[in-house]
Formats: sequence, C-alpha cells, structure tokens
Amino acid sequence: MSKKRIGLRQLKLLFVKLVLSLFLLSVAWVLLYKWVDPPATLHMVKRRAEAGKADKNEPTIKQTSVSLDEMSDQLPLAVVASEDQLFLQHSGFDMDAIMDAFKRNQKGGNIRGGSTISQQVAKNVFLWHGRSYLRKAVEAYFTVLIELIWGKERIMEVYLNIAEMGDGVFGVEAASQLYFNKPARDVGRQQAALLAAVLPNPIKYSAKNPSGFVLRKRGRIARAMGRLGGTTYIKTILSGYEETK
Repeated sequence: MSKKRIGLRQLKLLFVKLVLSLFLLSVAWVLLYKWVDPPATLHMVKRRAEAGKADKNEPTIKQTSVSLDEMSDQLPLAVVASEDQLFLQHSGFDMDAIMDAFKRNQKGGNIRGGSTISQQVAKNVFLWHGRSYLRKAVEAYFTVLIELIWGKERIMEVYLNIAEMGDGVFGVEAASQLYFNKPARDVGRQQAALLAAVLPNPIKYSAKNPSGFVLRKRGRIARAMGRLGGTTYIKTILSGYEETK
C-alpha cells in the first residue's frame, strides 16, 4: 500500500509540475509578444501551404507589421464599429454577444460567432483554427492573459497586423498598399470601412473588387463609425491623439 501511495503522490507531483510549466511557458510567450511582433501565425502558414498545393503564381504571404502610430486612426475605429463596439469596455468577453450567438446557433443554419477582437487575437496568434470545446477553453485562457498583460492598445495593434484581408493578404499595411496604393497611415474612413467589411470572409469578399453586398456593408460601418463619435471613441488607445472625425 505504501508503494502505491508513493507512486500516486509522485504522479500528482508530476502533474502539478507539468501544469505549472505550461502556465509559465504561456505567460512567457504572451510577454514576448507584448514587445515582439508575431513572426507568423498558424493560419498564415496554412494559407501558404494551401497556395503552394494550388500551384498559385504568387503563393507567398503578404504581411508587414507596423505600429498603431503608423496606422490611420480610422482603421481601429472601423474594426471596433464592425466587429466589437464594446472593445474598450469589456475585459475580453462580450457575454451578451456570446449568448446571442449560442441561441442563434441552436436554431441551426449558418454558424455565428460571438468572439470579441481580444478572442480573435488570442485564437489567431496562439492557436489553431477549428471548433472544439478544448480550443475554446484554451482561447479563453489566452484571452485573459493578453487582456492582463498586453492591454487594449497592443491587442488592437496585433489584430490590425494579422487580420486576414484577402487571399494571402494579412494586416492593414499590406492590404492598404495592395488595394489603395498607399500606406496604412493615409487610409480614410471609407477605405477603412471597406477593409473592415471583408473581415468575416476575406476569401469570399474582396476589397479590391467589392460586391454590392460589401459596398452596402461598408456604408453601414462608416455610419456606425460616425455614430460612435468618430475617433474620439477610441482615443484611449491612440497615443498623441488628435481628433480626426
């Protein structure tokens, strides 16, 4: 019996050490990306592999990281207006949106998400794409970590640098250069709203050749940006803020 107890105690100790090691590793990972831009995400790697298999002419991923200061203020405002209007108020989760998505999904039809910008960053930077309770649980864990360690400004900066905005096009700098022939700092309200309009499905919807649906959505987003109060709404995450309604 004593040997069994010793073996069980050792097993418990090993489990505690493993959990503690994973916790410390995850915290160190998040801390690193507070200061260092993620070199790539699993989703980017997947898109690159898919492009290679499809034998595309330009299978490379287009992505250039820039700081929030090097982006037009209209860009964070556009994605907040489109994706997560409570971004500055919540602590990573919008429970009303999550419950609404759950109720809609219970009725069947197209699956709807209730993810905040923070949750999308946690998923895209640290995890794989997919639908499982395990992935959602780990996503929630990383969401809490980045909210605590990064803060809203860094979360928004990373989001705008890694969001997929076209086939093989990631981030607002690459998208602005490709679609508008200008850097992200010079993007105006309508162009920012257009980029935000394709975010749900940037493979199906195009900012370069927008459909009537995308153009109508752009208009709705642009109006929402105005209703929120323009860039005054997001001034807490803008350094050297100057109102540019």
